[in-house]
Amino acid sequence: MGLWGSIFLALFLIFERKIYCKVSAKDGFISTEGVHFMLNGAPFYANGFNAYWLMYVASDKSQRGKISSAFEEAADHGLTIARTWAFGDGGYFSLQYSPGSYNEQMFQARAVLTRQNSITGISYRDDPTIMAWELMNEPRCTTDESGRIIQAWISEMASYLKSIDTNHLLEAGLEGFYGPSDEHKKQINPNFQVGTDFISNNQIPHIDFATVHSYPDQWLTGESDEAQFSFLNNWVASHIRDAQDILHKPLLFAEFGKSSRDPGYNINKRDELLSIVYSAIYSSASGGGAAAGGLFWQLLTEGMDNFRDGYEIVFNESPSTDDVIVEQSRKLNKIRKMYARMSALAQCKME
Repeated sequence: MGLWGSIFLALFLIFERKIYCKVSAKDGFISTEGVHFMLNGAPFYANGFNAYWLMYVASDKSQRGKISSAFEEAADHGLTIARTWAFGDGGYFSLQYSPGSYNEQMFQARAVLTRQNSITGISYRDDPTIMAWELMNEPRCTTDESGRIIQAWISEMASYLKSIDTNHLLEAGLEGFYGPSDEHKKQINPNFQVGTDFISNNQIPHIDFATVHSYPDQWLTGESDEAQFSFLNNWVASHIRDAQDILHKPLLFAEFGKSSRDPGYNINKRDELLSIVYSAIYSSASGGGAAAGGLFWQLLTEGMDNFRDGYEIVFNESPSTDDVIVEQSRKLNKIRKMYARMSALAQCKME
């Protein structure tokens, strides 16, 4: 059976204080070395966020200021990676408005890699501001629990993408569900299978790093916060361990959050969920492990009520959540600076 006829890309953007800037020769591409991301010779760690809506909002000139506002607020909170979508199916300003029919205003997915940035003049495949490409957001094939369909598709599409762009890292967009490569590990999943396999899918040679999504409130609906957090602790620890010991590749927690629409929700529970993920990342990173960062779902700025989904974080609405995010940014940046200094000293000794 056919699965998908094209690649629907998401991308990770690296940004600092300046929103629009020319990239200089010293700004290198992110690469991998064992379980580490590397930037300019030093391990790279970062705290980040999801903003799938960037393409939608940018398509409306009157709304583009919201993107600058969101990036400025993110930088103020120490966030340096943004994950966004380079696709959209149906609905508001979609890329693919019906099967096989594309909106040229949003540009076709096959043209993303070679498109020239209209502000910087740099082709996307040559732009180090882009950290990585993602093949598809949360690929699933529930009719094939063997995982063979997804495995074949990732292999084919990863090879195709790398034939066009050899500068950027690539990941598959997986949620992290275990599959038939290890029957014992399937017990760590919530009680369903989706046709993916965290181990075998990420062992495909052209896949450079692994990702995990974490939504215990969706996956364990009706269970207590305590049960959901117990699951989350085990879920996070297991994937860090497997990225380190089996995959030997870096790991990003690419989506996680807790909905304000959950029964009995309070902000302290959201802060606790963020802290569980952040603490595991920091513990791994501080020991030289595979976890390199996390991107919460999702960041919005003021005046974006139509994008609210219950998981949104709007800075200054919840000071305690802001504090949790800023502290994680500070801790990971400290690790990054330490390695950068060590790399610089090593370079000086070589010279």
